[in-house]
Amino acid sequence: MGFVHETINERRARRVRHKLRQSAPGKLRLSVYRSNLNLSAQIIDDTKGVTLVSASTMEKQLRKSIKNTRGMDAAIAIGKTVAERATKAGIKDVYFDRGAYRYTGRLKALADAAREAGLKF
Repeated sequence: MGFVHETINERRARRVRHKLRQSAPGKLRLSVYRSNLNLSAQIIDDTKGVTLVSASTMEKQLRKSIKNTRGMDAAIAIGKTVAERATKAGIKDVYFDRGAYRYTGRLKALADAAREAGLKF
């Protein structure tokens, strides 16, 4: 069962993605990656395997406006930025892929900011 060298986090992320794909087939996916230093989000079309929109604290434009790349302010800025870029690209409905991370703290702040900026999930 599962893959041979799969970690617990990888297994959890695969399980979360599988459940989301079952509940929302054909929808675009808002995937979030969180590290100790940075945060990034991207909207992915899984049918084509293409990233349509992305935002990250590693971008020069966002680093200028954020003091700390790992705080709540950074998460809110990423959420707003990815939602604004998505609306420019004509994307409104997505599903939120939290991966192996819990839906608290920075992830919740990012999701709330994206919802306030116009994304529906």
